[in-house]
Amino acid sequence: MKFDLEKSLEILERTPTVIRALLSAASKEWVMNNEGAETFSPYDVVGHLIQGEKTDWPERIKVILEYGTTKTFMPYDRFAMFTESAGKPIAELLNEFEQLRKVNIEWLRSLNLSETDFMKKGNHPTFGEVTLGQLVATWVVHDLTHLSQITRVMAKQYKEEIGPWVQFFRLMNY
Repeated sequence: MKFDLEKSLEILERTPTVIRALLSAASKEWVMNNEGAETFSPYDVVGHLIQGEKTDWPERIKVILEYGTTKTFMPYDRFAMFTESAGKPIAELLNEFEQLRKVNIEWLRSLNLSETDFMKKGNHPTFGEVTLGQLVATWVVHDLTHLSQITRVMAKQYKEEIGPWVQFFRLMNY
């Protein structure tokens, strides 16, 4: 599918609702368990998404629009949530993510970006030149990847419980 802002917003706007539906009032075992050492729990994913809303997506859009390739994006701390979200109830994190995303979507819409704007380039610290369209498309894929991660981690909590049916669920082996 070719990049389209409205199609992208279809996903970006729904992500907080989907995550809330999965995690709100869910037991600690569903929310806090992960896949082992150095992996994210659903709780961690929500904290990670919050950090992206605060320090990644909007900031990088601003850099592209204001500086183009003359200013390199700040590296994104993918693990900041381990300190930033520590001890906060999941309900608080869900509310914070929902509010931040709402503000960021409203801001993104207010920019009234054109096709030409989406071709503008920025400078990624690892990849070099990237376009604004690629950045926004990546924001969408980032959301979808983490939605998949949340459901995969939750499903794996019953990996042993499903017995022989495990052979029919490829995600149990990732």
